[in-house]
Amino acid sequence: MANSTPQQTLRRLTIIVAIQWMGATLGLPLLPLFLEHRGGTPTVIGFIMSAFFFAGVATQFGFGRLADKFGRRPVLVASLIVYAIASMVYLLPVSAPWFALARAVQGASAGAIEVASMSAVASLFSEEKRGRAVSQILAAQLFGFAIGPVVGVAVSVNSLGWAFFVAGLISITAAVVTLRTNLGDRAYDPTPLPKLRVNSQLVGALVAASASGLAIGVYEVCWTLLMHAHHASTLQIRLSWTLFSVPWVVLSRVGGWLADHANRRLIALAGLLNNALFLSIYPHIHNNNLMLFLGSLESVGAALSVPSISSLMSQGAEHRELSRRQGLFATSNTAALAIAAGVSGAMFTVDAALPFTVMAIVSASLAATTLWWWRHVEGNISLKVRP
Repeated sequence: MANSTPQQTLRRLTIIVAIQWMGATLGLPLLPLFLEHRGGTPTVIGFIMSAFFFAGVATQFGFGRLADKFGRRPVLVASLIVYAIASMVYLLPVSAPWFALARAVQGASAGAIEVASMSAVASLFSEEKRGRAVSQILAAQLFGFAIGPVVGVAVSVNSLGWAFFVAGLISITAAVVTLRTNLGDRAYDPTPLPKLRVNSQLVGALVAASASGLAIGVYEVCWTLLMHAHHASTLQIRLSWTLFSVPWVVLSRVGGWLADHANRRLIALAGLLNNALFLSIYPHIHNNNLMLFLGSLESVGAALSVPSISSLMSQGAEHRELSRRQGLFATSNTAALAIAAGVSGAMFTVDAALPFTVMAIVSASLAATTLWWWRHVEGNISLKVRP
């Protein structure tokens, strides 16, 4: 396998991530309705959706340790293949509760994919360029997120199993591309791993990841149900996912530039508060077209801030602790997401606005604590490296 420059490797990783996310989201917008048709109540749907995230919580740090020890490429290849197998299970004619196992395997695999790909980027680029590099991976995720529902627009709820089967084939394709990609790390390093340094900077990043995860958890379970309750068509539901993603893809490089040239701490905090604000107002909007517009507007704040949060997480880390840091970061995000997803379905049955309001308040409160955790952290990396 020929050596490649960091920029060449980044381009390949971008393709891999885009392919995998496109496959993963082919049928995702209609999954709650698919589970409802298989006999799932909102509470059961919430449990099944949260199984994806609880599995990630249980495994992401472990996969990060494996990636630091054995290399990121084998972890990435194996995870893509396992994800493919789990996706094909949706063709089986079983009732809703059985899909909890498939979602759990998908969640563990997706967590490993994120940890390996993001830590690979962090290891390939210096801190003053890392924000822009990370933003390209995030843009690839959202590009796949935007294209997947559109590509699967012809899929009905009854044929959703075939969409997930195709998602499995796409994930296998991504594994083949990964197998031919040199991620720049050795396959195995026999020397002991350096101790993982847990400081206030890392803790602040984990808190930020948790604040973001709470909002995402509500959307995972309740967004489709909310729009369905507002009599949205399946086309509007799919478009809501796509229109959220488009501004992020377009503005991701701007967010990366800000992470490398402006104050990461302030940008991260503003983005988290932006997420909480929009989360709190969606249940009170009954115009579905306005919901689509507001989703795109919320995406602008996320696109400009997420590269800063990710860069703060890896700032100052040693090369062989990057995957473990990414594993902890992903675990914090996924744990919060899983908790929110697990309780949101039940809260939604009480009142449609309840999960949105409660998680918005908790998310904003967590975001505010980053002012304390990051008080001694250098926010503007360009000033730190300037001669």
